[in-house]
Amino acid sequence: MSEHAKQKCDFCFAYKINALQSLILTIHPCIVGTSDLIRGSLTLSILCIHVNSQLMKTTNLRWLWLTLAIIVLDQSSKSVAVQWLTLHQALPVWPGFNLTLVHNTGAAFSFLSEAGGWQRYFFIVLTLVISVVMLVWLTRLQAGRATLAGALSLVIGGAVGNLWDRLQYGYVVDFIEVYYGQWSWPVFNVADSAITIGAALLILDALRRP
Repeated sequence: MSEHAKQKCDFCFAYKINALQSLILTIHPCIVGTSDLIRGSLTLSILCIHVNSQLMKTTNLRWLWLTLAIIVLDQSSKSVAVQWLTLHQALPVWPGFNLTLVHNTGAAFSFLSEAGGWQRYFFIVLTLVISVVMLVWLTRLQAGRATLAGALSLVIGGAVGNLWDRLQYGYVVDFIEVYYGQWSWPVFNVADSAITIGAALLILDALRRP
């Protein structure tokens, strides 16, 4: 590669880094003003994605686009909910569906939310372990297992979305409330939905395998 071509490539790479950083800061305003460590971590993450882009095209890691999409959608929707909703006050959308801001210290669908506080650290460690295990599983998955690859990507995206909340706030932001008459499902979020759909796809894939 010529020196001119190398300089052009380096310039394009730097441009991509700056553009992706700007996109992340635009999508998730609460990142603005955070520590250099967080911004540095974002830059490192973007760098890793760029370096592995060619590998991702030929392996199951290409499914991580779905993981990234879930994380962005989850965090963006939570930012809007925190900005526009009042804690514990339901905003009716249509019969059977409200937007209700809740701070959930438990797991998905408020599981263990009434525990004494130990559950925060327990779920942080558990989420990290599960995410790493599933990521390794995804990388070693045989070609042609689209259902399983999609399921793993959804679960990882949902897990990381809620993990970010626990690390940043100490609780998970929930805001979607579904009810029928006097019955109401525990308030949840986009990440919970992704985890649920991913888990259902995991079961479906297991049932379809001989």
